[in-house]
Amino acid sequence: MGVLEQFPAAWRFLLENQDKFFELLSQHLQLVLISELLAILVAVPAGILATRNPRLKGYILGVGNVAQSIPTLAIIFLVFPILGLGFNTALVGLFTYAVLPILTNTIAGIEDVDESAVEAARGMGMTDAEILRKIQLPMALSVIFAGIRTSSVINVGTAYLAFFIGGGGLGLWVITGINLYNMPQVVAGAIPGALLAITMDSAFALVEKRLGGEGLQHADAAGA
Repeated sequence: MGVLEQFPAAWRFLLENQDKFFELLSQHLQLVLISELLAILVAVPAGILATRNPRLKGYILGVGNVAQSIPTLAIIFLVFPILGLGFNTALVGLFTYAVLPILTNTIAGIEDVDESAVEAARGMGMTDAEILRKIQLPMALSVIFAGIRTSSVINVGTAYLAFFIGGGGLGLWVITGINLYNMPQVVAGAIPGALLAITMDSAFALVEKRLGGEGLQHADAAGA
């Protein structure tokens, strides 16, 4: 049977297991949102530092690229001897994988700010810190948020791997369903994840567009 033909059986499975579904969905959301918040708190300051110190830029990007190149499962299995199995170990894996898109977009967004705007602000007597806060960050905000958007959507799918170390999430239904050849269970776990990724992408796209307009207005006001 095809995937579309599994929808009625998957819907029945979901209705019969509503409490478990909302528990798994909540765990999935927590994994994605907490790992993204941690990645933002690390990647944005690191990106700003990279634009301020060209010698550090290569090292910072190198660390980010290495973290991205290591498979999430490998990171998880490297960390679990320290943190053990469960939610926290899965969180470390997702956080590590979420950093690079935010880091690269932070660097690109700040470096792509029109140099004439920076020079004009400097000519008005602004310090480097004021230029960063009032000109560069507002104008780069939509680009930075695009990195957060990309990272979040990727992590919705990656969070399914948390099942392997007892981290919870919708991966429980998908992977156990595959092992048991229970296709309705697989579809009931996979479709909500796909819808979650689409919803987050659409919502973040709207916020990203709005931030771009507000960032330019803020920078223009600061320049005036």
